[in-house]
Amino acid sequence: MNRPAARVPLVNAANILTALRLVLVPGFAVAVVVSGLTHSGWRIAAAAIFLAASLTDFVDGWIARRYGLITAFGKIADPIADKALTGTALILLSGYGALPWWVTVVILGRELAITLLRFWVIRYGVIAASRAGKWKTGLQIAAISWYVLFAPAAGGDWAAPGLLAIVGPWLMGVTVAVTVVTGLDYVVRAWRLRTASP
Repeated sequence: MNRPAARVPLVNAANILTALRLVLVPGFAVAVVVSGLTHSGWRIAAAAIFLAASLTDFVDGWIARRYGLITAFGKIADPIADKALTGTALILLSGYGALPWWVTVVILGRELAITLLRFWVIRYGVIAASRAGKWKTGLQIAAISWYVLFAPAAGGDWAAPGLLAIVGPWLMGVTVAVTVVTGLDYVVRAWRLRTASP
């Protein structure tokens, strides 16, 4: 006789980390605003909060898969937390003149479209993150972290020293390209999943 599958508790390590990421978003925003993207301890604090929150994105997914803690809450809250963190960072960077607005529009447009796409097909199956998608996430974290730490704000008095100054724009350029390409890949995979289901 088959036993019914054990119910996964809503309050578990993976979901707690996802919730923590959501809580860290306003803290990150406050640190950026207080710093004004000038050379200050608040700017370093903003970068540290962003990196810590980003780390939870990798850890919560691994815990959920490794220990069978996947829940409906996690499926919905995890991408929302990701987009809230990335979106807040990009909007603030562009708002302070540290990052062109078109970059923010392209990345956030892609992220919003893919999130809606995931919800569209969620009853037919979950579109697992591809290796390229994980590279995209890593590149976004690295590029945004560089801009939070080193990019000069409009009228600001701080810029990355020496060769470090050219790393960020190149890194962000690669990030935008990978973001767009992986977005198209998700569209194809979602369409196949949707059309393959009865």
